[in-house]
Amino acid sequence: MAQLVLGGRWYTERRRDVYHKLAKQQGYRSRSAFKLIQLNERFRFIKKGSVIVDLGAAPGGWMQVANDIVGRTGFVLGVDLQVIKPFNLDNVACLVADVQEPSTSKKILTLLPHRPDIVLSDLSPNVSGVWDLDHVRQISLANIALTIASTVLKPGGIFLVKVFQGELLRQFKGQLQKRFRIIKATKPSASRAKSSELYFVGFGLLTNLVE
Repeated sequence: MAQLVLGGRWYTERRRDVYHKLAKQQGYRSRSAFKLIQLNERFRFIKKGSVIVDLGAAPGGWMQVANDIVGRTGFVLGVDLQVIKPFNLDNVACLVADVQEPSTSKKILTLLPHRPDIVLSDLSPNVSGVWDLDHVRQISLANIALTIASTVLKPGGIFLVKVFQGELLRQFKGQLQKRFRIIKATKPSASRAKSSELYFVGFGLLTNLVE
């Protein structure tokens, strides 16, 4: 049994190293870029020409993936408390802002060519290692991202959000179901095997909170 556990642990670390190496080889700023690649391969929600807002974007791996797909006719805005190294592209912009500030949604809209087609959120708390606390903090961030998405998205828009599994997950899914026509859930293979993270994709925003 011990050998099986060690083998599984070895495989998990090896897989993590593979994505880390691939990110360096392919010029992505983070290994998490492959999560978005895999999510989009499954659901095909990012299209050429899409306008995208990426919440919790630093250091910019998801922005790179999104920009590769939307092309020059699309637009990608990354939002984070940290300064994101500029991309020096006309259709990619960065906003230093706190998603918890009510004014952030308005700031986002002023930087876009039109209401976004997609809002992405890979927001995470500083993980404490205390499971219940981390779960509550993560769901709080997911709810903040949902509020922003509901405010800025165009009608029928798409929302991708990371959550941690736990007792508040069903309640959060219920909130998504009130806002979006279809909800899908998945965990990409690029996520660490021991991670409790899960991604929801909401298709078809039903209401828009901004007049």
